Amino acid sequence: MIGLTPLPASLRFHDPAVLAATWFGSGLLKPAPGTWGTLAAVPFALLIHWLGGSLLLLASAIAIFALGIWAAGAYCRSAEKEDASEVVIDEAAAIWLVFAALPLSPLGWFAGFVLFRFFDILKPWPIRAFERRFKGGFGVMIDDAVAAIFAIFTFILLDIAWTVLA
Repeated sequence: MIGLTPLPASLRFHDPAVLAATWFGSGLLKPAPGTWGTLAAVPFALLIHWLGGSLLLLASAIAIFALGIWAAGAYCRSAEKEDASEVVIDEAAAIWLVFAALPLSPLGWFAGFVLFRFFDILKPWPIRAFERRFKGGFGVMIDDAVAAIFAIFTFILLDIAWTVLA
């Protein structure tokens, strides 16, 4: 059953840092707020890609990453948590990075989504090392960026293997 995580008492939903950090409230959905946040970022990615292609989507991912450092940092400080699960702007920036690198096709974006969520949840080395090494807003954001890079390279390797074997 889908539920909502209540905001910490010191935060208000209309606060720009809260709206950004929770990706317009999608990170408040439970269970699996990271997956909800990633899903909520997809329509924005489609619109941005339609407006300006992969390059605009890449630039937008970088901009959202920078915004996320501030928003995630502000949210986590107010919530008194190192990496609050309801902060999902990191998922938005990361999935946009993945989508900017992959072919615009339902299969390409579905595979990118699944691979990103796999690496973001599993956090193999060095993703977990980045998560532990960096703190604050940057720390919240960087592990998902590394998970996105893992997803991109895994997609490329799978695509090469498919091409060779087919």
